Amino acid sequence: MPQNKTIPKTKGEFLLGNLRQMKANPFQALCDWRRDYGDLVSFRLAVRHFYLISHPKLIEQALIKQSDIFVKMYDPKKPTGLALVLGQGLVTSQGELWQQQRRLMQPVFQRRNLALLLPQIVTAGNNLLARWRLLGDGAHVNLSDEMMQVTLEVITQTMFSTSVLDKIERIAPALDTLLRYAAKSVINPLRIPLFIPTQANREFNAASSLLDDLIYGIIEQRRAQPAAHSDLLDMLLNASDENGELMSDKQIRDEVITIFTAGHETTANLLTWTLYLLARHPDVLAKLRQELDTLLHGEIPTAEDLQQFVYTRAVLNESMRLRPPVGIMMRKIIKDTEIDGHSLKQGRLAMFSIYNIHHHPDFWPEPEQFDPERFLNTESRRFSFMPFGTGERICIGNHFALLESQLLLSMILQHFDLQLLDTDEAEIEMAVTLKPKGGVPAKLVVRSRHH
Repeated sequence: MPQNKTIPKTKGEFLLGNLRQMKANPFQALCDWRRDYGDLVSFRLAVRHFYLISHPKLIEQALIKQSDIFVKMYDPKKPTGLALVLGQGLVTSQGELWQQQRRLMQPVFQRRNLALLLPQIVTAGNNLLARWRLLGDGAHVNLSDEMMQVTLEVITQTMFSTSVLDKIERIAPALDTLLRYAAKSVINPLRIPLFIPTQANREFNAASSLLDDLIYGIIEQRRAQPAAHSDLLDMLLNASDENGELMSDKQIRDEVITIFTAGHETTANLLTWTLYLLARHPDVLAKLRQELDTLLHGEIPTAEDLQQFVYTRAVLNESMRLRPPVGIMMRKIIKDTEIDGHSLKQGRLAMFSIYNIHHHPDFWPEPEQFDPERFLNTESRRFSFMPFGTGERICIGNHFALLESQLLLSMILQHFDLQLLDTDEAEIEMAVTLKPKGGVPAKLVVRSRHH
C-alpha cells in the first residue's frame, strides 16, 4: 500500500475552525487557501469538515471516475443549501429520482427545441432595449439589475409564454432572499432550524410561500385550460416516462423553481460580467462589434446567424473563465476513498472551486488577463474549463444559456455603448453565484446608425 500523501490543513480557530474567515469573505478565503496550501486542502467550519479541490486532474478522479462516491448532499429530511429552495429539482436531487427526471427533461433542452424559444428571447431583448430608449441617452443604470430583469423576463417568457413582469416585483426579491439564506446555510452549520421564528427564518418562509403560491397557481391554471403553448412548462407537464407516468405537481414545482433559479441569476451574471469586461477592453469590443456588423447589418440574429458567431462565443467563454457565474460545486463523500494518493474521509464535504481551476496558472497563462483569443484555437480543455460543471450532472441548460447570452449580447451591443461609471475594478461577491459587489453602474449611450 503506497504511503498516503498528507493533505494540508488551513490554520483556523480552536472551535470555529475557518468559519469566521469564510463568513467574512468566502470568495477570498477559497482563493487564498489555494494560493497558500495548493490544489487540495482541508478546512473546517465548526463541526463540518471540507476538502477544497482546485485541480482538473482531481476533478476528473472525483466527479467522473468516482461519481458514485462524490454525491449531491440532498437529504429530504434535513435539506440545506439550495435544496431548501429547490426541493428535489434536477440541481439538488440524486440517485434514481435524479436519473428519471434527467431522462424526462433531456429532450426539452435539445437544440432543436431551443430554437423554438428564440422568439421569446427576442421579445425580452426588445423589451429591454425599449426600456433603455425611454430612459434616454446618457441615462445611468445598474447593469446587474438590468441583466437580472432581462433574464427573468426571458425565463418567464420561455417557461410560461407570458410575461410575469407584473409579478416580477415580487418574484425577484423573494428568490434573492431564498438564495442568500441557502448560501448561508451551507457555510454556517450552526443555523437555527426553520420552524423557529427568527427574522431570517420568517423572511425565508414568507418568500418561500409567495413563490409556491405563484407557481402552483400557474400550474393549476395551465392544467385547467391546456392551450398549445410551445413553452417549457408545457414540455414539463407533458413529459412522461416509459410507463406514461407524468410528473406530480410537487415535482413540476421543484423543476420550475430550479429552472427559474438556475436559469436566471447565472445568465444575468454572465451578461453583466461580459458587458463589464467589454467596457474595460475597447479593443475586444471593437472586434466583437465588427463580427456583429458584418454578420447582422443591424438585424436581429436568427438561429443560423448564431452558428456563425465565432468571436462572440470566444468572448462569452473567456468571460465565463475569468468570472464563472457559478464559483463552486459541492459534493458529499459517502465512503472513504482516495484521489491522487490522498485519502479522503467518509462524511466530509468536497468543495470544487471552478473559479480556482479557471485561474490555475498551470493551465492558463496570465490567468488574470481577459483574452478571448485563447478560445479561438481548438485545444481540449476538458476539466480545466467547466463553467457548466462536468460529468453526468453537467448543466442541462448549457445550450440554452449560450443561445440566450449570444442573442441578448448582440442585441444590446448593436444599439448601445455602455460606459462604466466606476473606474475601480469590480469586487467579486460569492453567494452561490459570483457577482460584482454592488453591481455595475454604467451610462447608456445610444449608438448612432452609421453603417
